[in-house]
Amino acid sequence: MSVSPATLPPVLLHSEAELARAALATPLLSRAVRLARWAGPETRVGAGGELIEEQLPAAAAELGLAADDPDAAAHASEAWRVAVDTGLVDVTDGDESEEGDGEDAQGTVTAGEDLAALTSGSPQDILGVWLGALDTVYGDATVPDMDGLLDVLEEKGEIDFEELGWDPQAEADFLDGVLGNLYLLTATDAAAGEGPVPLPALAASMIVPDDMAEPTDDVLEQVSDAMMKLDDQFRLFEPLGLVEYQPVDEALMVDIDEAEAPLPADDDDVSRYGMVRLTPLGVYGVRARMLEAGVDAPAVGDLADKGADALLEGTAGFPQTAAQAEIELWLARHEQLDAARELLSAARGGDEGAPLRRLRCQQALSLVGKDAEPALREVLDDAELGGLARVWLAEHGASDVPPPSEALVFWLTIDTIAAQLAAEGNSDELQGLVEGLSEQHSGFFAAAWRVEHPATADVLEAMGRLHPDKKVAKEARKAAFKARSQQGM
Repeated sequence: MSVSPATLPPVLLHSEAELARAALATPLLSRAVRLARWAGPETRVGAGGELIEEQLPAAAAELGLAADDPDAAAHASEAWRVAVDTGLVDVTDGDESEEGDGEDAQGTVTAGEDLAALTSGSPQDILGVWLGALDTVYGDATVPDMDGLLDVLEEKGEIDFEELGWDPQAEADFLDGVLGNLYLLTATDAAAGEGPVPLPALAASMIVPDDMAEPTDDVLEQVSDAMMKLDDQFRLFEPLGLVEYQPVDEALMVDIDEAEAPLPADDDDVSRYGMVRLTPLGVYGVRARMLEAGVDAPAVGDLADKGADALLEGTAGFPQTAAQAEIELWLARHEQLDAARELLSAARGGDEGAPLRRLRCQQALSLVGKDAEPALREVLDDAELGGLARVWLAEHGASDVPPPSEALVFWLTIDTIAAQLAAEGNSDELQGLVEGLSEQHSGFFAAAWRVEHPATADVLEAMGRLHPDKKVAKEARKAAFKARSQQGM
């Protein structure tokens, strides 16, 4: 599954202050900060700004890593590289030593400007440094094993990436797709975003074609390879706080490498095959990369300073939770009476999107209090808004509300179903509404086809599809035909 601007719902981001605190607490950035504060004029670096091998034990000790930890030097080297890449330290190239050994070449190390920003700067400054660290780790995650590359370079004097079967753009596209899928799962539904995703399912989402009922052995082997690649990549991203990751069980590695158990069986504990989810900081980071790439990745709050027309149009396709959050932020910036009038004005219209705008308007008005009552009374005689106004006034215990005409009741019913169809499609909830209407009103279809609403025929056709009773469904389809005939007159 690829991610495109049209498929991305808005995400609910944590505040920049919360995200900045989370960024400072990540193991990788905190280690980079410690090394940046530890470094000084005596720190010896190679020609590329990297710590020379003799300096790594001291750097590891500064980070509190045990001397007998086999990964201590690698952790220290990675943290130093992040410090250099993000501007926490500045390295000025120096002259090579008399021996001419590039590894012994020294530069001058000074504190970078961004180091002070981590203590005295704004949350945006801190997040900017973290995003720089993300770029570094992202680069590491999309290159082959460096030890292997160095062996090839030493043996042949050059690296032929084509011969190695490594396509840098393909690697970056694959990782972008994986992170995009995780982002989409997090954004689409609040409940779905709360749980981790099994690594086999994530790998399969990138490999198995949507129209393939049963994966072939070749495809399963590709999924297995993708799982191992993702396992390595998520191990890199976890110390930066991008993801929460439970790695693949080491006991399964041999079987997976040999493609004997590329996917978990039904009775397996799927968590042994790896589980991952984006953290709130990870959602922020992936979204930032999408925006930089030109992808439209909205966030809840983007519409808070816009007009009511932009709010109702913009939230039309939002999931329910995101729409509610966006509307609450918008209302917080408006007086209740003014907000109600602006919302009602924006909800008018006979276009295809109007029913869903009115549904979002009704959702927004449910959040305002009695101060908005005059605005609702002003539209009681409005053909498009009078129904929802009566509903609101009744729910708020208003007196002297004129009863709706039968025509208005039918119009509001068609409008509501049209909005539900646009928002949710053929959902179980809508099917229940359709069944309830036909049961409560025996002559519903005989009257409904006459309703002068642009969506009448479409709604009646949908009711014919959704109703389980064949006789009732046939009545709905006949009514839809009559409605279309009336529209064509």
